Amino acid sequence: MIPEIVEIAAVTAGLGLPVALAGLGAMHLLRERSIGTMLAVLAAVPVVVTVAGVAAITMRMIIEGGSRDIVLSVVVIGGLAGLGVAAVLGRRVVAASRRLVAAVHDVPDSGEFTPPRGLPAELGTIAAALDEAYRRIRLGRERERALEGARRELVAWVSHDLRTPLAGMRAMAEALEDGVVSDPETVNRYHARIRLEADRLSGMVDDLFELSRIHAGALRLSRRRIGLGDLVADALAGVEPLARAKGVRLAGSVDPVVPVQADAGELSRALCNLVANAIRHTPAGGTVSVRATAEGGLARLSVTDRCGGIPAEDLPRVFDVAFRGEAARSPRGDGAGAGLGLAIARGIVEAHEGAIGVVNAGPGCRFEIRLPLSK
Repeated sequence: MIPEIVEIAAVTAGLGLPVALAGLGAMHLLRERSIGTMLAVLAAVPVVVTVAGVAAITMRMIIEGGSRDIVLSVVVIGGLAGLGVAAVLGRRVVAASRRLVAAVHDVPDSGEFTPPRGLPAELGTIAAALDEAYRRIRLGRERERALEGARRELVAWVSHDLRTPLAGMRAMAEALEDGVVSDPETVNRYHARIRLEADRLSGMVDDLFELSRIHAGALRLSRRRIGLGDLVADALAGVEPLARAKGVRLAGSVDPVVPVQADAGELSRALCNLVANAIRHTPAGGTVSVRATAEGGLARLSVTDRCGGIPAEDLPRVFDVAFRGEAARSPRGDGAGAGLGLAIARGIVEAHEGAIGVVNAGPGCRFEIRLPLSK
């Protein structure tokens, strides 16, 4: 009995090996063809091996006569049934893949991809990945359009902000050069005005450079553990001259321990921008309050002013580049720049993995920076 089993195994292996190799060769040649064709080859290989092995064994030693014909018929019918099932499966897979391809071809310019239903699991995974990819493309296009619109608006606004003071400086310089102005009082006033405009333009250029670094992702932070108490004290000291000139009082309060991992210089600039903006929009005799607290694992820096509130339609645009909340772009005498301070503050805070926002609060509004607490 054992020699017969060995012989059956040897005959089957001898027939199956070349058939399997032929099947692998056919699969390699058809690797770029339809999945249905490859499934047909896959189903044909075991069927051919089985039929050939049964035929060889029955003819040699095991079954003879009518019984052999019955066995061969059953094997052939089973093989044909397997091929038929493989063909149906292949057609379904091909149809599903064609529906997926058609859905991709039918994607409109808006990028709205609608995955077809009833796909096999693997094709369904591909459809879900395509849906996510198209969603990201849509978001990327929307962001690109928004950035392009902001860039054009910034160029137009900054061009105006540069042109107006430069024209005034040129007029005053020509008046001094031509001797049109000669009395010492007017000459000194012109010199002071030219110096003031030069300082303002220098600050505007610095802001543009900082904003370009933020948008280009080139802002490098030197983080260390700092306390917000020192940061608030330094910010209030830095804007004290502006507050005194405007007649605005400053108030600050800090919880006992509010540590964060941050770049002290950059975060101080962001806070100073918020406080200076609050001072400019607070009437004389008003108060600007700065408060640092720790709550829910977050450090919160809030700046509250008495500006009278921000129109609801302007709240989403407060941190946009060059937004001032007014149509006029003429320079003001309060030292206001090109409307870049809040945009820079947002960029710095987001570079610290934080968030910044603004809400109307009482007689004014409250700007708030949220940063993770240092552990």
